[in-house]
Amino acid sequence: MRIGELSERTETPRRLLRYYEEQGLIVSRRLPNGYRDYDEYNVDRVLQIRGLLDAGLPTRIIKQILPCLDKPRTIYFPDATPEMLATLEQERDRMTRRIECLTRNRDAISEYLDIVRKGLQPDVA
Repeated sequence: MRIGELSERTETPRRLLRYYEEQGLIVSRRLPNGYRDYDEYNVDRVLQIRGLLDAGLPTRIIKQILPCLDKPRTIYFPDATPEMLATLEQERDRMTRRIECLTRNRDAISEYLDIVRKGLQPDVA
């Protein structure tokens, strides 16, 4: 697929897709006319990258962990440094805190919606 289709399917600007390619996060082939051609698996790959970026991981760490996200999963890091492992642990813990916060907020919104839909006034404190 060409970059425009990948952009539409992943809701990712073309410029950002080119950046991902420059960073070695995704790979394309070049057609004789010079256009980029992406394999189907890049749709999921871009969505994974966006999710990891949204979670706060830097591209240098994402590049290192992307092979672990492929299926079948083979996790092997001959070059994992103590700094990288510490960074991943910090990011995991930060994500966990963010998930907990998002879950509390989602539950509060759900409770509010339930009350409003039942025609009751929410308890404003």
